Amino acid sequence: MDNSSSSSSSSSSSSSSSSQSQAQQQQHDHVDRLINANGLYKSPSRTICSDRFIPCRSSSKFALFELSSPPPSSDSSSAAYNNLLRTALFGPDAPITPDKRTPNIFRYKTETRHSVHSLSPFDDPMGMVSSSEANHAPVVVKPPRKVPPSPSKILDAPALQDDFYLNLVDWSSHNVLAVALGNSAYLWNASTSKVTTLCDLGIDDLVCSVGWSQRGTHLAVGTSTGKVQIWDASQCKLIRTMEGHHLRVGALAWSSSILSSGSRDKNIYQRDIRAQEDFVSKLSAHKSEVCGLKWSYDNRELASGGNDNRLLVWNQHSTMPVLKYLEHTAAVKAIAWSPHVHGLLASGGGTADRCIRFWNTTTNSHLSCMDTGSQVCNLIWSKNVNELVSTHGYSQNQINIWKYPAMSKVATLTGHSYRVLYLSISPDGQVFQLLSLELEMKLLGFGMYSLPRNLRILKVELEHHLLEEL
Repeated sequence: MDNSSSSSSSSSSSSSSSSQSQAQQQQHDHVDRLINANGLYKSPSRTICSDRFIPCRSSSKFALFELSSPPPSSDSSSAAYNNLLRTALFGPDAPITPDKRTPNIFRYKTETRHSVHSLSPFDDPMGMVSSSEANHAPVVVKPPRKVPPSPSKILDAPALQDDFYLNLVDWSSHNVLAVALGNSAYLWNASTSKVTTLCDLGIDDLVCSVGWSQRGTHLAVGTSTGKVQIWDASQCKLIRTMEGHHLRVGALAWSSSILSSGSRDKNIYQRDIRAQEDFVSKLSAHKSEVCGLKWSYDNRELASGGNDNRLLVWNQHSTMPVLKYLEHTAAVKAIAWSPHVHGLLASGGGTADRCIRFWNTTTNSHLSCMDTGSQVCNLIWSKNVNELVSTHGYSQNQINIWKYPAMSKVATLTGHSYRVLYLSISPDGQVFQLLSLELEMKLLGFGMYSLPRNLRILKVELEHHLLEEL
């Protein structure tokens, strides 16, 4: 009886141990299936996504981007599981519902097969597109833009001063051109071709600079005696005269109601035309005549150039320059802020320098330099396209239109026997106006639009205010 009881106990223990081992094996197999250690098991019910919320791309249209789609699953357990579940829930006669999964949200209406790189709005500067892809991509060749080689208008400009350091033309936002000739300033309405005499300073004084306010209603006039006059252009009325300089005022720049004036006395005065005082601050850092002044488009920075070969940058409230650029080796008159890139400043040097330099005032860095081969007299950015106009003096007297940042020449206009000293651009950015020592004003087409082919030549007798069409 003892033997039978012991045998029964041993059999029961062996059976319990075997059942326990089987349970452990089943649990182990279940865990293996869950963690998918061998990559063989896939859930029949749904696609497992990661916990980083990366979307599943099973419904993405990979053919649109010429990408290889994920390989189809060879496991048929998902389809068998779906059939068993449909039969258990809805019966054996339940209809099979087609797959109506929502397509990828990033889809295009027109599915054209292009390379993924061709969808970028930018060029491929790093050469990432292969030659085979480039051969299949459609190439759109833009026709070269035609820049008229001849001026659309030629206007006589007698008594034009031959002086590199002066600024004698400016174009207002109301499409009125101001020109300083000798001791007088004239207004030419580009819409009506009407000429008006604004002021006559007399035989003992000369107009050395003109500058329109941003609204185009007031014109500042700098004189050879160091005075700055503010004129109401619509009424041809002198509003006020401000003093401070004791030598000629050759540079003017507006920033809202603030007028900056630069002089041969090496100083820059900041003038608030709303205040009673002639000036509110004095900027003294140049060691020679100030011949270039330009406010940035956001009115936060003032760039000044002088005959001391310096390019200085001031902020609204500083009395000392916040940036100094000393790389030029000649006078810096040509200064231009880019309307397209914040903080991008271009400057040009005189005869001994001949270079156009580009600066980033935000990072205080020198970006590039281009040797033009001639004295740089003026710089102006196009308002419509990322291009730059430069006029030159000794020795080629040319006009260049540059494509920035490649600095490739869009056009070169020649034919001037003397320096192209003065330059201004129309408010719509399509026409620029220049004066050279041929004693004439020339208006040339610029930007994306060219002027009509049938050129009109107009001769303006400024002294007698008569307009005669030849």
